[in-house]
Amino acid sequence: MESAAKGGYVLANLAEVVERVLGFLPTKALLRAACVCRLWRECARRTLRTRQRIAWVSALEPGPAENHALVRALARELETVLYIADAETFSGHGECHEQKKARKRNSKETALALEKLLPKRCQVLGLVTPGIVVTPMGSSSNQPQEIEEGEAGFALLFPKIDGVKIHTFHFSKDVKSRVFDESKFAEAGLKNNPDLRVVLLFGYNSWKTGATRFFHQIVNPLNEKSIILAGGQVESFTSLTSENNQAQPGDACGVVGLAFSGPQIQSATVLLDQDVADERTAEAAMQRLKAANIPEHNTIGFMFACVGRGYRHYKTKRNMEADAFRKFFPNVPLFGFFGHGEIGCDRIVTGNFVLRECNDIKDDLLHGYTTVMTLIHLGSTKANQA
Repeated sequence: MESAAKGGYVLANLAEVVERVLGFLPTKALLRAACVCRLWRECARRTLRTRQRIAWVSALEPGPAENHALVRALARELETVLYIADAETFSGHGECHEQKKARKRNSKETALALEKLLPKRCQVLGLVTPGIVVTPMGSSSNQPQEIEEGEAGFALLFPKIDGVKIHTFHFSKDVKSRVFDESKFAEAGLKNNPDLRVVLLFGYNSWKTGATRFFHQIVNPLNEKSIILAGGQVESFTSLTSENNQAQPGDACGVVGLAFSGPQIQSATVLLDQDVADERTAEAAMQRLKAANIPEHNTIGFMFACVGRGYRHYKTKRNMEADAFRKFFPNVPLFGFFGHGEIGCDRIVTGNFVLRECNDIKDDLLHGYTTVMTLIHLGSTKANQA
């Protein structure tokens, strides 16, 4: 009886022991155990967070003009998603690109429709781009597709993961000043943050006067070997919702993005320049990415390509770069877009290896007519370790 009493005391008071025991339970049993008491509920919550993985919703089939395909897909699929969300979607303006069919909706209407489907506390970043790179729903091993024409979209759904922080940021050009206030980097968690590992940057309205200069003012101070920078120039952003972000005028230019912080994050990028123009050279670039030895479970791939590449660049052969990626990373889902300029270089950031600056020479990060491939690993889940 005395030993049973001691066991009961341990299981009612020592969180470390309870967590260790609950870690052996499958998810359904863990959810039932969370109903026992407050301590078990907190321990079960922490254990569940170590098992979180990325999920996504994709839309590849156009439908009625009043709703974008991504809106319909989220409406069908979102009932099981209750986590921090990052949504990047392609929305029609007056007409779809290379389609004569007029649209009765616009990007703001689509953004509002998407946001209504998401939990109010979600951070939502929505982008409009000329083309989409997407892995169909169902499995991370599905064949990724480069959708250069027609209606398509996807939403990446990032859950809360212990040891990982993902947040949005937005820098809008001040028309009254030619100098960017770099104290805003620290406010956005992009400076004085030793756990910062990856920054995805997306410039919008890059055709505006002063936009190029402003973009350099954002990218250059962040160009450190210990941080992966990747992204591109998009047509516009349609969603950026959080408690601290306000809507910006449609004629403004600026930069939006996502920052990934956490000691367990590993990442790598490779640049496919203009000389990469056939299957052999595309696969050689993927071999460089493979050589970074980024773990492939709980990992997501991004492809940021120039709108001038795709099947036109590869002499009418479609899906060349997405196919090359899948050949070397068959179980990593790939997402991205075709845009108006690319951000990135060959760079590796892992727990054991970070490239260092040499002679203060900075990598050239801004490109045209290229593709940037990126891997982001969010850490090992307990399910993978078991």
